[in-house]
Amino acid sequence: MGETLLFVNILTVFVLAIFVGFEVITKVPPILHTPLMSGSNAISGITIIGAILAVGTGRQTLTVALGLAALVCATINVVGGFLVTHRMLSKFRKKD
Repeated sequence: MGETLLFVNILTVFVLAIFVGFEVITKVPPILHTPLMSGSNAISGITIIGAILAVGTGRQTLTVALGLAALVCATINVVGGFLVTHRMLSKFRKKD
């Protein structure tokens, strides 16, 4: 019974996070999307640390697999965010 309740709680938080994330992103004007990329990079950096901890415990195969998937996705997000931010900032540099 305890495991079922824990799963329902985790699933509820996950679904609410999806809903809130969708609402926040759709309300942001397009001109602000690129500057907000830097903030999302910080959040993905925290996700990378959590994923490394999950993979490092190695207690269960599912934990390691999900941690590895989170690590790959968050790394892609961080690298992509830095590339987009770098490209945006290069548009504001003085030309030689």
